[in-house]
Amino acid sequence: MVRAKKIKKRKVQSDLIYADKLVGQLINLVMKDGKKELASRLVYSALDQVKKKLKTDDPVQVFQQAVNNIKPNMEVRSRRVGGAAYQVPVPVRGSRKESLALRWLVRAARSHSNKDYHTYDKKLAAEIIEAYNKKGKAVEKKEETHRMAEANKAFSHFRW
Repeated sequence: MVRAKKIKKRKVQSDLIYADKLVGQLINLVMKDGKKELASRLVYSALDQVKKKLKTDDPVQVFQQAVNNIKPNMEVRSRRVGGAAYQVPVPVRGSRKESLALRWLVRAARSHSNKDYHTYDKKLAAEIIEAYNKKGKAVEKKEETHRMAEANKAFSHFRW
């Protein structure tokens, strides 16, 4: 099946306080039911908590390093060859790396079940700090993805 037109990628606006596109993308992923004001309040609160806990001047730099620690280099994609479906390892392109990392970060924060963190902003801050220290559920997801790609390296000749 061939597409008639190439799909245009929408530009993500940078956030208002830190003027960073990655923070703007995080706000959009945290947002539910179009409540962007609430999502931005949660993200800014989480970044403030990161700033206090790590005693740093720039929490965005910590957040960017955390995202870099989560970004995957390889992933597996399903490919049907002769009636069998193989998990073929493929490299991840740049924009997908960031979106996967942010998605995993938000999902890990939502599933955080520590009794110390009752609100979402505290959970998100804890997950950002854990990712910054190369720990946490989001980093585990990256390592699991890399293990899957490594295990299926034998099928890499089925690449598109």
